[in-house]
Amino acid sequence: MGVEKRLLPIKEAFQLAQQPHQNQAKLVRALSRTYGLVGNKIVFHEEFVHYLKYAMVIYKREPAVERVIEFAAKFVTSFHQSETEDDEEEEDGGLLNYLFTFLLKSHEANSNAVRFRVCQLINKLLGSMPENAQIDDDLFDKINEAMLIRLKDKIPNVRIQAVLALSRLQDPKDDECPVVNAYATLIENDSNPEVRRAVLSCITPSAKTLPKIVGRTKDVKEAVRKLAYQVLAEKVHMRAMSIAQRVMLLQQGFNDRSDAVKQAMQKHLLQGWLRFTEGNILELLHRLDVENSSEVAISVLNALFSVTPLSELAEICKNNDGRKLISLETLTPEIALYWRVLCEYLKSKGDEGEEFLEQILPEPVVYAEYLSSYIQSIPVVNDEQRGDFSYIGNLMTKEFIGQQLILIIKSLDTSEEGGRKRLLAILQEILTLPTTPISLISFLVERLLHIIIDDNKRTEIVTEIISEIRMPIVTVGVNNDPADVRKKELKMAEIKVKLIEAKGALENCIALQDFNQASELKEEIKALEDAKINLLKETEQLEIKEVHVEKNDAETLQKCLILCYELLKQMSPSTGIGATMNGIIESLILPGIISVHPVVRNLAVLCLGCCGLQNRDFASKHFVLLLQVLQIDDVTIKISALKAIFDQLMTFGIEPFKTKKIKAPQSEGAEINTNEEQELKEAEETAKNILKLLSDFLDSEVSELRTGAAEGLAKLMFSGLLVSSKILSRLILLWYSPVTEEDVRLRHCLGVFFPMFAYASRTNQECFEEAFLPTLQTLASAPASSPLAEVDITNVAELLVDLTRPSGLNPQAKNSQDYQALTVHDNLAIKLCNEILTCPCSPEIRVYTKALSSLELSNNLAKDLLGLLNDILEQVKDRTCLRALEKIKIQLEKGNKEYGDQDVAAQDASTTMAVFPNEDEKNKEVYLTPLKDVKATQASKSTQQKTIRGSIWIDWLSQKALRVRFPMKYFASFLIFVSLGIKIFKPLMYP
Repeated sequence: MGVEKRLLPIKEAFQLAQQPHQNQAKLVRALSRTYGLVGNKIVFHEEFVHYLKYAMVIYKREPAVERVIEFAAKFVTSFHQSETEDDEEEEDGGLLNYLFTFLLKSHEANSNAVRFRVCQLINKLLGSMPENAQIDDDLFDKINEAMLIRLKDKIPNVRIQAVLALSRLQDPKDDECPVVNAYATLIENDSNPEVRRAVLSCITPSAKTLPKIVGRTKDVKEAVRKLAYQVLAEKVHMRAMSIAQRVMLLQQGFNDRSDAVKQAMQKHLLQGWLRFTEGNILELLHRLDVENSSEVAISVLNALFSVTPLSELAEICKNNDGRKLISLETLTPEIALYWRVLCEYLKSKGDEGEEFLEQILPEPVVYAEYLSSYIQSIPVVNDEQRGDFSYIGNLMTKEFIGQQLILIIKSLDTSEEGGRKRLLAILQEILTLPTTPISLISFLVERLLHIIIDDNKRTEIVTEIISEIRMPIVTVGVNNDPADVRKKELKMAEIKVKLIEAKGALENCIALQDFNQASELKEEIKALEDAKINLLKETEQLEIKEVHVEKNDAETLQKCLILCYELLKQMSPSTGIGATMNGIIESLILPGIISVHPVVRNLAVLCLGCCGLQNRDFASKHFVLLLQVLQIDDVTIKISALKAIFDQLMTFGIEPFKTKKIKAPQSEGAEINTNEEQELKEAEETAKNILKLLSDFLDSEVSELRTGAAEGLAKLMFSGLLVSSKILSRLILLWYSPVTEEDVRLRHCLGVFFPMFAYASRTNQECFEEAFLPTLQTLASAPASSPLAEVDITNVAELLVDLTRPSGLNPQAKNSQDYQALTVHDNLAIKLCNEILTCPCSPEIRVYTKALSSLELSNNLAKDLLGLLNDILEQVKDRTCLRALEKIKIQLEKGNKEYGDQDVAAQDASTTMAVFPNEDEKNKEVYLTPLKDVKATQASKSTQQKTIRGSIWIDWLSQKALRVRFPMKYFASFLIFVSLGIKIFKPLMYP
């Protein structure tokens, strides 16, 4: 008989609810009929809760138990689905209130299972109630208070259920809502990632909580970061976030190490934002401010291109006039960037994209003319307009568009010689224009040099352009000498006087009718008039000449140095410095070093550094100049000089830059040997001074200088050009110092350098060994006012122990140290023991003892180390240290005994069998790790703790050598099961 044909007992309902294919809706209706016909509701309530308790004592999420919990929640809230009968609603509300009262009384139970099920049931009950359901204010407050307490439970699963239960009780409009405040605290500070995920899924976005949600995209756990992007895509509109937040989210998503997070960002967040803009990619770019975040915009476009058909992508850039060019009037930063990235994307697709590329890109000659016309249309800023921010903003927009148009050149087909030559000619013409903005010079030169392959041809063309910019041909008028001008003026006055006299004499002759004399006077007057006219022409007409005028203004020098710098970056080191480049150095680069304009000096330093990479002798000659710049110039120029110095040290080493060159001995005389020794000492002192000067920048207040110095020294050490435990110690202290907390680049660089450097060779580990004690002593002696006083010494010691592990060495490095009797940890153990004996009452003894217990020690050292430990045990009084030292001693004695047994067995085998006597020598050295196996030490300490902590081993009924691993978190439930007689991991059997 079906469950709806008769009254269903509560016990049977709970038993049926456990079955996997049971229709719970029918069960709810059947039990509701029973409930409706029961006279005494209180008895029903008590019996219902009684059977519910059997499920509540089980912590493990067994499917049968989960189905029972789901059924109970559905049944209790089923009476609130209908609101037609007020009387029934009031009466049926009793079961819900009764169950809530029972759960709220039980939420502080000692059993983890009970607390977990209480929170789970409250969550299910609140979630199953309709949206318009109402509960009593007192009950609301009690639920709220109880679940807020459970948010601090020690069991993560309990906290998760409490978080879920409170989701319907939060009020995002209330700035003081306790639930929202608790969520904001948990989402950032809870140690369990699943709890943070639960908060992410429940918290309602608001002005207060949005920064918290965005912050979880930087979470250490991949699953949390992934969910954060999904929540932002589903619950937060694009307009609710600032441009900076949008760019930051996209940038983090594209740079995330997890492919799953990248996919979540692209599939959910990026596509969701595209839907907000109705599929308009250009509108999406506009909301990302492509001018200030072009790299992110490029990544966005490539991600969108990868999921869009090529035919659709090309439609935006097509033009109806057939020129395959976008009108200059309609060009915007978004269109220009889209055009450029699309061309590069189609170019990367090979033959498939070539067809579409031809539809949106014209011939090189046509495009070059188009580019030239746009760049010439960019206005020139005068002094009056420099204060007009809107004008400057518009100018920067035009320059950004110009940059994108220049970068499109790389997608042009320059295989045809005629088009290539014309393109080069136009690029040279653009570079020589005085109106070409400085911000476009480097882009133009890069494209120009990319087309030209031969270094000599590159140098020739760039030199011509520099010459035309620096010394253009100017048409000028040349005035005569002042003395000549004076002579001409006197001559003109003389002619005028003679003209007056001649004209007066002519009038007299005419009056006297002396026509012969008058005829002569006319000819004289005509000659004087011609002389006057010629003299006027000579005076008024300026002599026109074309001359080369050298320009030394900051803008001209900046353009020329950019050209030179881009050329030097493209040149092969084998090219060297020729006569042409020497001329540029003498006339442009070296004078630029002493320029009054910081921008010019910075570019000159960059060029000087690049020249040094081309020639060793040149680098040696001008190295001191770079050191001077590094000490006295502006910060930006110091950074450029510092990078140039490290580049040259990486290329040539320290030898070329010593002031004294050590020559080969030419005589065996004592005097000559003394001179050579003196020169050698001076050269070594010079090298030390250079390294001291560079390492002093590790303490600079300017983060860029600190980072540059740390990167350079790390590169020198990693390449084997520098071996210094002092500098290594300073790098370690710099990495831990709170001062560098915001220097992401510095910490990332050193975080990658330390393990790679340490595990590369034993020599590098020995460098860490030498830095071990000085580093810890520096931290221990740091005054309270020093930032180093905040550093955890124990953590530093753990890092150094891990970096010096013999088991961590690369396989090649391990083979190279087989012949050595003692490992780095062996040597470090002796140093630590001696340090403890030196000052057995020092506060750092605990740190040394803990480090000693973590070392991987070889059996060769056991005998000697035992003697040191016995001495230490006699002098050390600290109980914690004594216990740790006793354990180390026991492990050493055990290992020494096993090693001795192996020696005896090996000796017996050698006396009875003389075959393959050297077979076992390869494995002669055995590592011994106090308190841990050698294999276990290869795993991280945190992993060991997670594996061991919270687990116990129980001998099950004294079976032979049978041990069952039983998690501690289930032990309390296990005791309850035993007391109730319930079978473990079976469907619930109700008595």
